[in-house]
Amino acid sequence: MVNLDSRTRQLNNTQPRSPVAEVLGLEDQFVQRHVDPTPTEIEQMLTELGFSSLDDLIDKTVPSSIRLKQDLNLPTEKSEDEALKQLRAIASQNQVFRSLIGMGYSDCITPAAIQRNILENPGWYTAYTPYQPEIAQGRLEALLNFQTMVSDLTGLEIANASLLDEATAAAEAMSMSLGVCKNKANAFFVSKNCHPQTIELLHTRAKPLGVEIIVGDEQTFDCSTPIFGAILQYPTTDGKVCDYREFVEKVHEQKALVTVAADPLSLALLTPPGEWGADIAVGSTQRFGVPLGYGGPHAAYFATKEKYKRQIPGRLVGVSKDTQGKPALRLALQTREQHIRRDRATSNICTAQVLLAVIASTYAVYHGPGGIKRIAEKVHRLTVTLAEGLKRIGYTISSEPYFDTLKIETSNGPREQQEILNAAQAEKINLRAYDDGAIGVSLDETSTVEEVTTLLQIFAGQETLPLRLEELVPELTFEFPEPFQRTSEYLTEPVFNQYHSETKLLRYLNHLQSKDLSLTTSMIPLGSCTMKLNAAAEMYPVTWPEFGKIHPFAPKSQTQGYQTLFQQLREWLAEITGFADISLQPNAGAQGEYTGLLVIRQYHETRGEGHRNICLIPESAHGTNPASAVMCGMKVVPISCNERGDIDLEELRAKAEKYSDNLGALMITYPSTHGVFETEIQTICDIVHEHGGQVYLDGANMNAQMGLCRPGDYGADVCHLNLHKTFCIPHGGGGPGMGPIGVQSHLAPFLPSHPVIETGGEKAIGAVAAAPWGSPSILPISWMFIAMMGGKGLTHASKVAILNANYIAHRLDDHYPVLYKGNAGLVAHECIIDLRPVKKSANIGVDDIAKRLMDFGFHAPTVSWPVAGTIMVEPTESESKEELDRFCDAMIAIRQEIAAIEAGEVDAEDNPLKKAPHTHEMLIADDWQYSYSREKAAYPADWLREYKFWPAVSRIDNAYGDRNLVCSCVGMEAYKE
Repeated sequence: MVNLDSRTRQLNNTQPRSPVAEVLGLEDQFVQRHVDPTPTEIEQMLTELGFSSLDDLIDKTVPSSIRLKQDLNLPTEKSEDEALKQLRAIASQNQVFRSLIGMGYSDCITPAAIQRNILENPGWYTAYTPYQPEIAQGRLEALLNFQTMVSDLTGLEIANASLLDEATAAAEAMSMSLGVCKNKANAFFVSKNCHPQTIELLHTRAKPLGVEIIVGDEQTFDCSTPIFGAILQYPTTDGKVCDYREFVEKVHEQKALVTVAADPLSLALLTPPGEWGADIAVGSTQRFGVPLGYGGPHAAYFATKEKYKRQIPGRLVGVSKDTQGKPALRLALQTREQHIRRDRATSNICTAQVLLAVIASTYAVYHGPGGIKRIAEKVHRLTVTLAEGLKRIGYTISSEPYFDTLKIETSNGPREQQEILNAAQAEKINLRAYDDGAIGVSLDETSTVEEVTTLLQIFAGQETLPLRLEELVPELTFEFPEPFQRTSEYLTEPVFNQYHSETKLLRYLNHLQSKDLSLTTSMIPLGSCTMKLNAAAEMYPVTWPEFGKIHPFAPKSQTQGYQTLFQQLREWLAEITGFADISLQPNAGAQGEYTGLLVIRQYHETRGEGHRNICLIPESAHGTNPASAVMCGMKVVPISCNERGDIDLEELRAKAEKYSDNLGALMITYPSTHGVFETEIQTICDIVHEHGGQVYLDGANMNAQMGLCRPGDYGADVCHLNLHKTFCIPHGGGGPGMGPIGVQSHLAPFLPSHPVIETGGEKAIGAVAAAPWGSPSILPISWMFIAMMGGKGLTHASKVAILNANYIAHRLDDHYPVLYKGNAGLVAHECIIDLRPVKKSANIGVDDIAKRLMDFGFHAPTVSWPVAGTIMVEPTESESKEELDRFCDAMIAIRQEIAAIEAGEVDAEDNPLKKAPHTHEMLIADDWQYSYSREKAAYPADWLREYKFWPAVSRIDNAYGDRNLVCSCVGMEAYKE
């Protein structure tokens, strides 16, 4: 199904390794840099586990019935330099034209200080989601800046910490409106003037929920049809700035909600939506310093009214205080997280776009309100100048008033549409072509007077213009008339007004970074999150202009490098997973889940079995699984797990039989969410297939399978892959992510399409992301990883990941019970450590151990999931035996501290675990209030004397933060009782 043309195959293949080079020892293998344990360390760990070889361990761990019988058919592994040269050759096929297409995407300038210190800085891009806030204060502050920026610009009271893209943010607004509105309506009005990708994605989201989408003209829509919400574009996709007040009043009379998709840069000059009645504002912050990247990743925003704070989707950063009374930040209202709400969730949002939101908020910090306004004024003034010049030449502007985008009627002008487009192409400029013959032009931060002159020459069809700009400009008016002109202030908080020199910004960013624990500090042993090495060679191509400076709707003829990259990556992922085809469109793991289930639903519907809406989900599943199923209009039926953590096979049989007529799918994670290879996986798939269902496999644990077994071989019909886990795209502090799906051949026709650029199958489900290929600019990371590892390297990585996990489980087993093991007493690539016994014996909970690990310089493993009172540990293949031992030594030392509590030698409340983490401020305070020593608090292990990571704040009071919710930059008075 994944077909490569001859040019792609030529680039895909490499010459066999020279035997002379091998003999001379000239080979330079990246595998040795990515997989940290040395052959000696591997042998030592195997000996301790009682195995003679790595293959012996794998034979006992992975069921023989599903093992691959041959090596992965991938190109020979390349050195870093070889891979970069080959990728450079691919990138060179892209043509970097000047794209003035607009449609929600604008070129911009990424300040060098931000590109170097954030985008290219592993201290920022290797950090994990800030669920442990005491060691994530830097990122949380940058996200609080983002929320404040969005609230200020939109005129709404509360904003979240980013969503995936503008179109999916609009879909989240529709879902929230449906949940909030009480008028019993089932229709959602969508302005025809919204961006086409937004309209398409709203259709995709609405269909499984049974929501009716009404696309129309808000000027003529009389609201006689009951609606629960409406969405407007501001300015419109054609560039017009409209007065929506009358329409908003009509919608509010129905007690329905109004969402406005707004360009944030325009809001520096235009009256913000919150001031003329909008209930929700969504949009993209891409033009705030984030490269085009052929469509992503970019940080969307979502703002709303204070009264909807408990319905807002995604993550919300709030202000609280720590045990010392110091202001501290955290993710607020965490009980709303989807892994807790499960099938009661209204959203499956799991991934934000943290790294991109940090860039956007820092762009606002660097430029400040004055700088943002100057950029907006520059763009608008150049647009006004261009518009007036076009009018003088003889064209009609049909999008007045406007901010940065013009729709130009060509019927009475000197040149027709195709003539203009051809002339623009000759100047390496892309314009927007309308079906009615009009031309769209969107200017941006990088536009210049010279560019305006070139555009006028293109439209005039002559080099010598019949006008002079220097004479034209004094006659122009650049101010917006009432009611459009913004009069309210924005970005007034100190953070947006004191870091405008590069020196100050550099120190501010370094200050924030120093508060965050990342992979630059130590292992982050999070189960199910696969925090492995994000190699510099993998990251390097992301900022190449051939990848970063391309508009998502540029013609395919200009993006042959990207098309080659997509084709190769799809072929490689298909080979690794055993599937027939791959879609790269889902731009997050949970989006992959949702897309896979939509594909299954569409498959059933085309067979006349649209009634198959039952989704069986094990109780151990990722929390986004049931949320995704509900969003697809499916009914969740849980399946129990037995004492070994495996799916209860008899219960599965019984429920598959019971719901046989309506069985749509089974969602399963493999290896299991409990960290073991279930031996009956093929039987499980067979049971579901016998009753007409399809098997959706959550690919979060693919890191245990590369080269060892393939989901497509043992029975899965569709599987999403977390490229931000297994395939080395970094977590970025909570995003970006990528969640492409692989499918069997019978599901390939249903892969998602796109309304602007053709992609997907002939019976496609519709778009699931704003851009045709999700977040393309980060795909080179996974391409580099696979190219440098090769098939044997990937297989070795999985084997060592399994070895490292079993080594940790073995070392800790005498101190903490390992909750689940396979038939051979082994785990997969992660293990669950049971802490419930120490809760009973010493009243030490999971959080106490998680916070105490910070004193040892470690991020906590995954806490209380998938089993409450446990931690899930995943070391990955990129951590050395030395680092594994350091972590195990820390956990054993903590167990000894617990033993002292159990023996009555230490007070049950006044002990290092209950008071952890300990900050440097606590240590140097004159008044040391605790019965144990300062040394015991801060230096519980010898290695900490050489390098110590200090938590920025002590333990945070979560309840206080929720009772006194503050989620934007504020003065110190906000922290007072």
